Amino acid sequence: MIKTIATKPYGDQKPGTSGLRKKVPVFQQENYAQNFIQSIFDSLEDFAGKTLVIGGDGRYFNREVIQIAIKMAAANGFGKVMVGKGGILSTPAASNLIRKYKAFGGIILSASHNPGGPTEDFGIKYNIGNGGPAPEKITDAIYARSRVIDSYKIVDAPEIDLDRVTTLTLDGMTVEIIDPVADYAELMEELFDFPAIRNLFSLGFHMVFDAMSAVTGPYAKEIIERRLGASEGTVRNFTPLPDFGGHHPDPNLVHAKELYDEMMSGGDAPDFGAASDGDGDRNLIIGRGIFVTPSDSLAVLAANAQLAPGYSKGIAGIARSMPTSMAADKVAEKRGIGIYETPTGWKFFGNLLDAGKVTICGEESAGTGSDHVREKDGLWAVLLWLNILAVRGESVEDIVTQHWATYGRNYYSRHDYEGVDSDAANGLMATLRDKLPSLSGTKIGDLTVETADDFAYHDPVDQSVSKNQGIRVLFEGGSRVVFRLSGTGTSGATLRVYIERYEPDANRHNLETQAALADLIAAAETLADIRARTGRDAPTVIT
Repeated sequence: MIKTIATKPYGDQKPGTSGLRKKVPVFQQENYAQNFIQSIFDSLEDFAGKTLVIGGDGRYFNREVIQIAIKMAAANGFGKVMVGKGGILSTPAASNLIRKYKAFGGIILSASHNPGGPTEDFGIKYNIGNGGPAPEKITDAIYARSRVIDSYKIVDAPEIDLDRVTTLTLDGMTVEIIDPVADYAELMEELFDFPAIRNLFSLGFHMVFDAMSAVTGPYAKEIIERRLGASEGTVRNFTPLPDFGGHHPDPNLVHAKELYDEMMSGGDAPDFGAASDGDGDRNLIIGRGIFVTPSDSLAVLAANAQLAPGYSKGIAGIARSMPTSMAADKVAEKRGIGIYETPTGWKFFGNLLDAGKVTICGEESAGTGSDHVREKDGLWAVLLWLNILAVRGESVEDIVTQHWATYGRNYYSRHDYEGVDSDAANGLMATLRDKLPSLSGTKIGDLTVETADDFAYHDPVDQSVSKNQGIRVLFEGGSRVVFRLSGTGTSGATLRVYIERYEPDANRHNLETQAALADLIAAAETLADIRARTGRDAPTVIT
């Protein structure tokens, strides 16, 4: 039976770059999740009788909200929902399901790389029919609706058994509980040379994959160990846990330090190390003795993609988020293909992918992907690296250093100041914006500002414009500093400062990164007065 429940709006349900993210106790408020889900449905048209994909990363409160979403989908007129067994679906796997089965869209329950648990983070994101995150016109409509919502519709029924692959009916709507891994694994077999990678492992190649007690565990276990023949134990922390084992499921050098230390331990270290995050869309790549920055990884993957069967005809173009290093630009320039610079947020790549303008996309925040889905895909990046290693027969370090010798090296680092007072962070950015018109020609130490602006993106496909996407200060010689506030946190503000220097001379490719960027780091402090405005003497995280 369908029930209409009276409710009152909450004023804080504005989606960020990756949906609505709040602490679990916020989502546990009366009707909070229901309001947002109903606001999604109220902002869509012509979905009666169509299919909705639902799944999440297994974090705390995942199962409860999936039950709510299923019953609300039935009450609002969907004809079918596809749900991952146990409520599990990695974000890229959900995108693949939407595309493969031509679903109307999907609800993904995740806060990505953020911590999980009773007092930690939760999130709800809507993906459209191309498999990608909802564009701003839809998220704006959802927010507008959430501010005036007065009721929601839900089916009054017992809870669904999520732990058994089956098909059943709920108030006239089909509910299909599916194996969350099968369709995704099948797609990976189509894209990559599994026999070549199997042969690599048979020759004694040693790899470590840390699933961080998050969603990619079942996917990596099935693909890397069972289908590719890596030894048992290659995939670590492979059981998704509601609190990610008490760890922070962010594949960076702080939260994956144990893996990093192992990979830097000398001649006995594994040949290849990798990790993925809470919902499976980010990746960490480390070779024996070398950490590969996400920006460099994007460039290397783009330069070598043709070695994998799914990309044997080459790639149409590359897209990167504005703060991502310009290493990929060098590949595009030398290959004579398009390069596109977008705001941060995977949704901005969707139009370019759908229009066939680009094949591979990446963000400096450890996200890489291609036109196989419309999300970044951590395990995909790992498998493409394995394919390249199998075909080239060289180490990660050799491949990266040869890449630098060919294209030049972009020294690059991101300094995060997490949990900064929001007013202080906004004040810092506002003051910087006020300075922009007068910065050109200014000298800061030995550096001279060439141009400075607040990045605005003009989408070449739909002509939409997205303003205020980050402050860029470009120096003579090709170096730059970028400032922006992140939209992925749940408390306070995160100030991100991106520092980059291009070095074409191969004799200068072995410098320590922070030392190579020291004058630019000092210039960023001078420009933004970070210490005084944030009260921080140093970044929370440096990557």
